[in-house]
Amino acid sequence: MKPNVVSADVLFEEFRSVLKWEWVAGLGASERRFDEVVVRAARSGADLVGYLNYIHPYRVQILGEREIAYLTNATPEDCARRISRIVTLEPPVLVLADGQAAPDALLSMCERAQIPMFATQESSAFVIDVLRAYLSKHFADRTSMHGVFMDILGLGVMITGESGLGKSELGLELISRGNGLVADDAVDLYRINQTTIEGRCPELLQNLLEVRGIGLLDIRGIFGETAVRRKMRLRLIVHLVRRETLERDYERMPYEPLTQDVLGIPVRKVIIQVVAGRNIAVLVEAAVRNTILQLRGIDTFMDFVQRQRDAMEAGG
Repeated sequence: MKPNVVSADVLFEEFRSVLKWEWVAGLGASERRFDEVVVRAARSGADLVGYLNYIHPYRVQILGEREIAYLTNATPEDCARRISRIVTLEPPVLVLADGQAAPDALLSMCERAQIPMFATQESSAFVIDVLRAYLSKHFADRTSMHGVFMDILGLGVMITGESGLGKSELGLELISRGNGLVADDAVDLYRINQTTIEGRCPELLQNLLEVRGIGLLDIRGIFGETAVRRKMRLRLIVHLVRRETLERDYERMPYEPLTQDVLGIPVRKVIIQVVAGRNIAVLVEAAVRNTILQLRGIDTFMDFVQRQRDAMEAGG
């Protein structure tokens, strides 16, 4: 699922304090939006905002010092032609950056064509960076996943598994060991770029953890501010299974690392068997530490395989 709507007034209010911009033209077009086809085709926020460009229409056009000079430093006929061409780009918004003043012809054109135009003292490069980051997240592919999403030793870890295996109780124990909660039960996942999944908690469930027999726990109220996180990048999925499921569906020592596809991105995955008496929290932390080593290029299993190979060659 990918949202495809953001209006000019929403964009203006979102960055009113950051960019300190003013709405200088096109006040009657507050509901003007991005073209839906362009949004669906965009691979990132870079496709939706940039400097004035006649080749890439339908995006937020930024007018800095050079762009304003291009629109004004020519004969009156050429200036009028260049400004009128902007209408054919059908931009959702024009932004004057670098403290530039809008030419009268540009103001008139925006009013006639009902194109919102904002003005800010901030640099054009800063405006582009801010808007690209916002639009990348706003229009990101997204989904929801059932589980407990946590910050464990600095790594974003999703704990999933069959119902009744104690995912929330495990989360509570991990929190008591100094780790942080992002979300319990329902986790909103966003693909913010080509290789990164970001997980957040739905507003309705923020700071809450539900444990059978106890009910809802306010983790922030019980453990303090450091026990909760606003968002994390998903780097590992820990899947809890019963013994019979492990023996039926998984190898005890897989030769290749397991992965699970999330929004088109492969995410590392480990399987942990739940049996009475096992300290699952310790096993999860061990799996996280091992994943951190793998991300640094240290693969214990492959090192062991190489040791065996060396021993066989030495003995042969």
